[in-house]
Amino acid sequence: MRRILKGSGAPKGFALPHRFFQPRSRSGLALCLFLGLCVHPWSSHAADNGVVNVYSARHYDTDFALYDAFTEKTGITVNLIEGGSDALIQRIVNEGKYTPADLLITVDAGRLWRAREKGIFQPVTSDVLSSRVPEHLRDADREWFGLSKRARIIVTSAKRPPAFAPTRYEDLADPRLRDTICMRSSSNIYNISLMASLVESLGEEKAEKWAEGVVANFKRRPQGNDTSNVRAVAAGECSITLTNTYYLGRWLGEGADRRVIDGLNIIFPNQGDDDRGAHVNVSGAGVTKHAPNRDNAVRFLEYLTSASAQAIFAEGNNEYAVSGDTTGAIAKLGAFKEDRVSATALGVRQQTAVRVFDRAGWR
Repeated sequence: MRRILKGSGAPKGFALPHRFFQPRSRSGLALCLFLGLCVHPWSSHAADNGVVNVYSARHYDTDFALYDAFTEKTGITVNLIEGGSDALIQRIVNEGKYTPADLLITVDAGRLWRAREKGIFQPVTSDVLSSRVPEHLRDADREWFGLSKRARIIVTSAKRPPAFAPTRYEDLADPRLRDTICMRSSSNIYNISLMASLVESLGEEKAEKWAEGVVANFKRRPQGNDTSNVRAVAAGECSITLTNTYYLGRWLGEGADRRVIDGLNIIFPNQGDDDRGAHVNVSGAGVTKHAPNRDNAVRFLEYLTSASAQAIFAEGNNEYAVSGDTTGAIAKLGAFKEDRVSATALGVRQQTAVRVFDRAGWR
């Protein structure tokens, strides 16, 4: 069983339990959220051994299968509030020791780092999690753990292939690729995390020179999202872009729009024997500092790294497993070498990454 609480009059991306709080105005709602005084449907902070309260920034209907399977396996009800990552992090901060949240799930290592910096997680010692989640995909102090991953890779046009075929991220700055690249904004968290990994691996100065070279190769100003830029490449409007692998997985499934995939050359970057591998990022979760149902939260976290749950991540949303083999459509892209830079570095280097983009003129 799961209980999902949707919002009424809440800001975009924020789920509010409207059955329990009906503000008379938008300003009243804003004040409630700012002060952390919204009344919760889980009215008592006392533990209830039959529930786990989850705040999740993952907005995928396929995740419901995870919650239902956990309840069927354990008898523990999943109470779910969905919202944007930053809004949920701030909500837990505002609620303080009275938060009903047991677990925060979010969709980027940088945001997991932000949550840790706000002090909302607690360390979890679990042999199960330590054995299943690779060291570079979890917090060094065990405050959060990766649950699924995706790679950010290069795609080029089969209709309008570039004269020079890139095989590394660094190649995107090559002058031979002038007027070929379509890209989304540097403010996007996926690009910020990629840049953070480059700062960590190459150093700030080289990362900035790379960004300047990529900007010089833009065919148009940054715009759209991964999907629209991949479609532009497939249609031959430009020659190169970057995308997260799960977008490609959606077009690999049965009955998918094969014209998009057929119009692409798919490149996992930096695959050489002496190279670092393709950049990966994670969805992940941590147990909150004041979790009223801590044991259930740890149990749920361990379940999410199990083989059956990992299969749901892969087959339901085309994400790579952090534990065991990846199944489903996304597996058709084949095995690849991944960059093993610590996911924590993607958060630590985040502010530097934003400054590098700004100085390079990548808007």
